[in-house]
Amino acid sequence: MHRLIRLMLFAALPVLAACASVREPAPQGLSMIHTEGTRWLNAQQQPVTLRGVNLGNWLLNEFWMMEQGSAGIDDQCKLEAVLDKRFGHAERERLMKLFRDNWITSRDWDLMKQHGLNVVRLPFIYSVVEDEYRPRQLRADAWHYLDWAIAQAEARGMYVILDLHGAVGSQGHEHHSGCANRNEYWTNADYQSRTEWLWQQVATRYKDRGTVAGYSILNEPWGTTPENMAAVMRKLYAAVRAADPNHVIILPGHVKGIDAYGKPSDYGMRNVAFEMHPYPGHFGWAKPGVEVHRKWLTCDASGGDTVCAWDERLKRLDTAFFVGEMQPYAFLGLERGGQVARASFDTYAKLGWAATAWSWKVVTRKGGHGEGIWGMVTNAPIAPVPEIDFTTAPLADIETLFRSFGTQQYEIHEPLQRWLTSTSPRNINDIQ
Repeated sequence: MHRLIRLMLFAALPVLAACASVREPAPQGLSMIHTEGTRWLNAQQQPVTLRGVNLGNWLLNEFWMMEQGSAGIDDQCKLEAVLDKRFGHAERERLMKLFRDNWITSRDWDLMKQHGLNVVRLPFIYSVVEDEYRPRQLRADAWHYLDWAIAQAEARGMYVILDLHGAVGSQGHEHHSGCANRNEYWTNADYQSRTEWLWQQVATRYKDRGTVAGYSILNEPWGTTPENMAAVMRKLYAAVRAADPNHVIILPGHVKGIDAYGKPSDYGMRNVAFEMHPYPGHFGWAKPGVEVHRKWLTCDASGGDTVCAWDERLKRLDTAFFVGEMQPYAFLGLERGGQVARASFDTYAKLGWAATAWSWKVVTRKGGHGEGIWGMVTNAPIAPVPEIDFTTAPLADIETLFRSFGTQQYEIHEPLQRWLTSTSPRNINDIQ
């Protein structure tokens, strides 16, 4: 587990009315999305409800999501370094491609659509696009995976939010920036400049692509102060906007919130949204259970932060909101987890917020959902995942592991799928 969210406490505010249904027709023609004030709108100025999931561990490895990490190989930089040392750079590149070609395949896109989802947040590390050894040079296959994901989404009437999850130099100490304990992005002007260059390449390529709902310009930038984060992100916003006048630019929140930004329009920023990652029941915010979600969703401030407090803040800032990560179903039991997830999506939809759960796929050595893990899908118990020591395992064993991710039998979180696609909404107060 890897994410931390400490949201500020607010006084209790009136309880929300009954939640609206999360279901709505799939986007027709994938109209270009924009924001005006707190609203997400399509080209016809109609409100759009975005509800979806993250494709974690695909274009940036997080080892807990495939229950690996022995011998200290627990982030992508360490994995790439050991593969380089053992097999050479070209072989490392082949193995990483083998992994990516199998971790997510067309069956995942089919299943995401069958879960009633209409947006996918796509986390990627900078070196998917930029040649890590030739700064400001595109990889020969720079657009292979992003293009493929966008095409898969578009074919199913789904949107994509592109998320720079790991910047060059790393924007925090966490392993999910790609390189744990590095955090050099904030003190290296060249790294910041390269990130501006990277986003300009991305924005130039996709500026007219309606399937792209927005650019999440930097994931969890917690390795600096809120004030410095806001200043650097304003500069990054300007670089992206110079290349693309069309897409929503999503400004990341700090672990301490979004207040350091001020009101975006006061700084000339338009067509933007703020992003935060509220995780009731996890990372010190009480324990998993219905009660912590009930307090968050119904504005009972005795449990900490609330959606009402955030709604008021966003109205003051006149800015839309993106719940880029959340986890409302793990460890709750499958039936209860499915209902809490539906109630969460419904509440966010009523507030006009976009939301994507973390995460689509998590696999384990044991397999199966048990009482609920962090994946909407996982490997079936008859398809356990072996643990690999990447420092000593034969090349053939690594290849077999990576290839197996594309064909292993899945176990779907059936109650979650049923509740996400049901015509009946769920109110958190009705869940036991």
